[in-house]
Amino acid sequence: MTNATTYFDHGSGDTLVFLHGFCESKDVWTEFAKPLQQKFRTVALDLPGFGDNTQGIADYSMESMADYVKTKLEELGVKKYLLVGHSMGGYVGMAFAEKYGSMLNGLCLFHSSALPDTDEKKDNRNKTIEFVEKHGVEKFMQSFIEPLFYSENRDRLTKEIALMKEIGTNTPKESVTGGLAAMRDRKDRTDVLAAAKFPVLFIFGKEDGAVPLDKALEQCHLPDNSMVYFLGKTGHMGMFERTYETRKTLEKFVETIYG
Repeated sequence: MTNATTYFDHGSGDTLVFLHGFCESKDVWTEFAKPLQQKFRTVALDLPGFGDNTQGIADYSMESMADYVKTKLEELGVKKYLLVGHSMGGYVGMAFAEKYGSMLNGLCLFHSSALPDTDEKKDNRNKTIEFVEKHGVEKFMQSFIEPLFYSENRDRLTKEIALMKEIGTNTPKESVTGGLAAMRDRKDRTDVLAAAKFPVLFIFGKEDGAVPLDKALEQCHLPDNSMVYFLGKTGHMGMFERTYETRKTLEKFVETIYG
């Protein structure tokens, strides 16, 4: 498979497409996806505004990002696939499911949600936008990254935290503020989950401040066909905090779809 700076594309077989979260890039999936490439074609994209995909971005909305994903996958000749979205990537996945659900064999919401921001969360997004405008991206990353990991996991994941900080610090300020506003303004897509004609896998961390347990429980029963995996002592970054368990769970889910 070809490889380019705004995506990676490795392996062959049924296709798994990975979408990263806010202030992340395709690189968060590099090590996670490697063992899967023995069985599947794995594609990971830099979403508009992030990673190496930062040129000429006018619209950071989840809908616009979903359109980008569709167009890019068409360029790569991928017709149907299982979409795995971490955090903001899951929000994009939900927008994609609403617009292009017939292209999905399945969807994994990886520490993500179909619910909209609460009023409190919207207020926090606005405050964060103001902070980034005033103090810059690097200062924001100093306090943003570590709390994504459960406190007991941080000492053993210093390399992963450093990677996240590097990716985040290299994100343009316009992408940070644009992404925050787009997440703030995204709509409720629980109706999309309820109407899904494809199976859905939910992966939640019990110590995840971004997707609290009560919010997880509000939505995981909605699809006709869903699998749910709750991880103890895990925050928002299961691909790093519990790599083996989350990968094996995804593999089992894929097997129920592709056999």
